Amino acid sequence: MFSLKAPFSDERRRHQRVKVALLGRYMLSSRREYPCQTVDMSPGGLALIAPVPASQGERVVVYLDHVGRVEGQMVRAIPNGFAMTVGATIRKRDKLAAQLTWLANRSMLGLPEDRRHERLTPRNPRAMLVTEDGEEHEVRIIDVSLSGAAVQSTLQLPIGAPVMLGKTAARVVRHFDKGLAVEFNRPQNQEQLAEQFG
Repeated sequence: MFSLKAPFSDERRRHQRVKVALLGRYMLSSRREYPCQTVDMSPGGLALIAPVPASQGERVVVYLDHVGRVEGQMVRAIPNGFAMTVGATIRKRDKLAAQLTWLANRSMLGLPEDRRHERLTPRNPRAMLVTEDGEEHEVRIIDVSLSGAAVQSTLQLPIGAPVMLGKTAARVVRHFDKGLAVEFNRPQNQEQLAEQFG
């Protein structure tokens, strides 16, 4: 099994990098968000494929699938992106090391995606998304599971914003190109899903 303990001979890097392709979004100091994908990552740093480069020393906040929020500073440019440090407490770095070890082992062993619940494409993808101010917005559901949904929308809602998707209370957990992901406040059951989104 793969382990993240770096060999003593590795003077240049304190942490061993793992090749993982995680999708996510990153925010620069301009507060603009862009899509990204990791090339490799360690508890101390990561390299990103990113459409808009960061400046040397610029603070970058990244939200990654399976990992969550990571922040640090841009340290160097790489082809099609940049490398950055990960500023984290020892506890957070230990957690990150465990997550990365799991992700590396999963890809080596060919394990399936860690989606808590199977995702379904609804027969009728049109739905109403109601924001906190009571405004109704028609959205297209890309896929839905017992725990949440991905919707196509041009809405710019902050992470954590409460919404209603159809009759189900949820909150925004992630942005992606041309849409957003919501997590239901309570996991649904198959009957509820079929009734609402089937």
